[in-house]
Amino acid sequence: MNRTMITAQNTLTQLQKQMDIVSNNMANIDTTGYKRRESNFTDLLFQQYNNQTIPNLEVNRLTPNGVRQGVGAKLAQSQMVGSQGSIKSTDRSLDMALTAEGQYFKVLEQSENGSAIRYTRDGAFYLTPLSANENMLVTSNGYPVLDENNNPITINGDVKEFVLQDGGRLTASLGNGGSSEFNLGVVRVKKSQFLEQKGGNLLGLPENAGELNTPIEDILTELNGPLRNQISMQQRALEQSNVDMSKEMTELINMQRAYQFQSRSISIADQMMGLVNGIR
Repeated sequence: MNRTMITAQNTLTQLQKQMDIVSNNMANIDTTGYKRRESNFTDLLFQQYNNQTIPNLEVNRLTPNGVRQGVGAKLAQSQMVGSQGSIKSTDRSLDMALTAEGQYFKVLEQSENGSAIRYTRDGAFYLTPLSANENMLVTSNGYPVLDENNNPITINGDVKEFVLQDGGRLTASLGNGGSSEFNLGVVRVKKSQFLEQKGGNLLGLPENAGELNTPIEDILTELNGPLRNQISMQQRALEQSNVDMSKEMTELINMQRAYQFQSRSISIADQMMGLVNGIR
């Protein structure tokens, strides 16, 4: 295998990863609160051959001295784009849309490995019964919604209506004439590149968060106490994904052309090797 094939193969592998990212964006165009991801490429290591050993003779040269021969490109970063998605009005009192960038609801993910706090922009909440007179506020996937103290939100009694107040405070009107109030748990993410996708439209801190040498306070901030005035939320509405189908299709076409170019390079290199091996 010659160097042309190696370079093309390296680039094809990275283009496939970018294609997976774009495909995931397109598949989640109708996912509530989904944030698209954007990929960036960088060059791999390259070798430089200087064909002029006397630098003084290249004073007026307009192009870089020497010949650079690389080994392809790699996917340098896959970054989440946190721009605000469009707001769609609904008729459900338990639909909450965050209208400020970087703010996320706190939910509790329960799995075989234990429970962990996750973050989501999906504000489509539901009530699930725990007993004859007790209900829990959960997401569309059944994960408990947390309050400002990281406790699951439970309501005793027959709920008639929900009313959202300033600062993310939700009031549940009960059938007996009483009411129950609680503060929805909300955080503001300052460094989204530290968060990982955990599946189910959830984000979370990486497993090796303690090895990143970055305090949790520098990654996200709990909007509690006086900071709750910064919470921006709209009831009876949901935030749509920020995926632009036309932009994703353009990226997909560009990747297809780059993929075809690299594949053609392998074909041409194979033909050249066949011609050389056929010389007698």
